Amino acid sequence: MKQMAQVIDREIDMWFQNSAAQIQASVTLQAAEYQLTLTKPPGALGALEYVAITLAAHQGILKPALDKIFISVFAADHGVAKQGVSAFPQAVTAEMIKNFASGGAAISVLAKQLSAKFEVVNLGTVFHVPVHEKIIDAHIANGTADFCVQSAMSQDQLQQALAHGQQSAIRAKQSGSQLFIGGEMGIGNTTSASALASAYLNIPAINMVGCGTGLDESKLPHKAQVIEQALALHISRDPMDILKNLGGFEIVALVGAYIQCAQQGITVLVDGFISSTAALMAVAINESIRPWLMFSHESTEPGHRPILSELNALPLLNIGMRLGEGSGAAVAVSLMQSAVVLHNQMATFEGAGVSEKEE
Repeated sequence: MKQMAQVIDREIDMWFQNSAAQIQASVTLQAAEYQLTLTKPPGALGALEYVAITLAAHQGILKPALDKIFISVFAADHGVAKQGVSAFPQAVTAEMIKNFASGGAAISVLAKQLSAKFEVVNLGTVFHVPVHEKIIDAHIANGTADFCVQSAMSQDQLQQALAHGQQSAIRAKQSGSQLFIGGEMGIGNTTSASALASAYLNIPAINMVGCGTGLDESKLPHKAQVIEQALALHISRDPMDILKNLGGFEIVALVGAYIQCAQQGITVLVDGFISSTAALMAVAINESIRPWLMFSHESTEPGHRPILSELNALPLLNIGMRLGEGSGAAVAVSLMQSAVVLHNQMATFEGAGVSEKEE
């Protein structure tokens, strides 16, 4: 009986390997053909056409909608911050969680502008965070361990973080959301993201590190050295091992959220460098989710471009953003909504009595 229970537990733990929802290829074709009937030269709206066609396919209807947005910001501290890899003290993680909840952060302002459902998920900080109606207490530990010394988290903690991301995606589904944006906050998390991407892509750390929250460029070699030390300690090509050894609770939660959104049939709009690292690891774990991921912008972090290349992703914007929080994705939503309106409301050549292109 005990052995059977253990088997069931293992099956439950493998939820992240279940296939993503099917995308209707016939609707993709219909939407693409419909774009050709609109009063414009073919392809004249560029990426806006791709957005409209993709959303139509995801929603299974010719004319999609984009007015129900769900934004979840995952936050946690990192043990590697002890190595002096950030320009800010760890107290900032807890302080920013409070700022998210009170409405003062960039993503809070943008969420309000979009009338989005907004939540903050606290997965574990060094400093205390008071109770707030917009903060979900998902405490795993007071941040991860220093991955230069040991694995960032245990196997159980890895599973917990994945499950908290899963639950966020389930809440998005229950609210009827058409688009999920995952944000992140955690002092030291650009170091964790760089380490994850460096380990998985087999790229030297020096080519993946950036200034993050404002680290002086002169300290980048130290940041890369810290990562190389961790990579020498944790030698594995398995994405789950890489996450456990080098990840952050908030990054792992993003992985879980992305996978569950795809399984639930919710479009994911990926934010910047750290969120894209989570997307990289999510696809490495479950390749079937890739068609459900759209990419909002290219960060100024050097490591972002090789990640986007690996994912064959074309971000919608490149405007020099590197804030995180899900802010770049939230900015891109307005662009996506314009794509939907144009697709749904532009006249066709036939309807407007406009002559089409001559053969």
